[in-house]
Amino acid sequence: TRQLWVNNTRAIRARDRNGDSMSRILNWDHQRAECWIPTPAQKGLQNLRGLEFFIHQWWAIAVLRVKDIEVHGDSTRLRFFEPESHIQNEHPWPAPWLSEKTGNSAFYLSNALQFLDEPGEWYLDIAARKIYYWPRPGENMNSVVTIVPALETIVRVEGTADAPVSNVRFRNISFQHTGWLRPTEKGHVPLQAGMYLLDAYKLKIPGTPDKKGLENQAWIGRQPAAAVVRFANNIQFEQCRFEQLAATGLDFVKGVSNSSVNGSVFYDVGGTGIQEGMFSDEAWETHIPYDPTDLRELCTGNRITNNLISNACNEDWGCVGISAGYVRNSYIAHNEVRDVTYSGICVGWGWTRTVNAMRNNIVFANKVHYYAREMYDVGGLYTLSAMPGSTISENYIDSIYKAPYAHDPNHWFYYYLDEGSSYITIKNNWSPSEKVMRNSNGPGNVWENNGPQVADSIKRNAGLEPAYQYLLSTVPVINNNWPINH
Repeated sequence: TRQLWVNNTRAIRARDRNGDSMSRILNWDHQRAECWIPTPAQKGLQNLRGLEFFIHQWWAIAVLRVKDIEVHGDSTRLRFFEPESHIQNEHPWPAPWLSEKTGNSAFYLSNALQFLDEPGEWYLDIAARKIYYWPRPGENMNSVVTIVPALETIVRVEGTADAPVSNVRFRNISFQHTGWLRPTEKGHVPLQAGMYLLDAYKLKIPGTPDKKGLENQAWIGRQPAAAVVRFANNIQFEQCRFEQLAATGLDFVKGVSNSSVNGSVFYDVGGTGIQEGMFSDEAWETHIPYDPTDLRELCTGNRITNNLISNACNEDWGCVGISAGYVRNSYIAHNEVRDVTYSGICVGWGWTRTVNAMRNNIVFANKVHYYAREMYDVGGLYTLSAMPGSTISENYIDSIYKAPYAHDPNHWFYYYLDEGSSYITIKNNWSPSEKVMRNSNGPGNVWENNGPQVADSIKRNAGLEPAYQYLLSTVPVINNNWPINH
């Protein structure tokens, strides 16, 4: 297992740096597939099995299993197992950050008994079949409830295009305690939003039929979710709780229509809270626009409303609160996203101006605040690619954390219209300033009345509607003393 909960509090896998502290790499050699770090203070790491290297790189993290360690005085060389070593060194974006001005990429080492040095940490000795745990103050190990998860997915609702599942409602159900083992088995090198790379490389001559300057080729998989829905219609999740999870909370993967998530809580989630739509099939290069001939594959007409997503993305820092890929007629409204490590609500995929399956999506009256705790290149509201007829309006975006190890400390935004964003109307959204990134946008975008001058009524009405505001009292507020950008 990679997860342990003690009295429903996530324990920390033993690591070489405590709290929010991280070290910085000295150098990265892509040709030799090796990383140089300051020599660790802990002894006896050279012959360990299971040692892991967690690295912060731009808008994503990576978890690499350490194959060998070679100490050279105050510097140490790391090499990594396959397949993650090849993927990490071949794909161009995101990459380890090397900068004299802002500092190199931050990292920590984990999963060694030598790192077990403070309350709340734990270590699994697989060979001895033994878990070591340092109790927190007040924890009596004779009476605590300790949970090791066995399942990655608790519920699957799976039909086919010809025989979809219909008319199922989950109400007042708690989905808790999932695990995720892929990083232990194959490493974890995400491209973006937790979508991990299966293969990737840089084109020797940039350019594809869809995009002249494209150099990044990538094939991706998606994290497991506590509840997974495929090929279904009129599936309802009402007033449910998704808590103590290793990866995604709820995922409408493919062919889900006229379904809803309403009045639910997503708390202590390792990855993305709510996810919807195709991003890429595993055999589909992720920059190729997705526009299936069989429209039954699409997620369409779904509603994500009045949900609270808090303390999410706390294992994969590059995940987001709500993530929608190639979706159509999606309605994302009156949700509150807070205390996440990267972006708040993201819609779109593909990095393309080409009109594709996405269209007529509405992001309305959501509240996104206290975000970007760890990663930058970030937006409270984030879009990718062309989506005709889509509107982002009357949302409230505020309080971007000062991420301590961001590659560029100024690269934070309230709105982020990323590559290919086209035919989108963004209007009447409140934010402390009109701080927006427009990165290689396409045509047809409308930007109207966004920023601090927007009416106070929009601020008051955004987020959970009155009947659902009681959800705020059901989870603790975290990191409320963390510094905020202004």
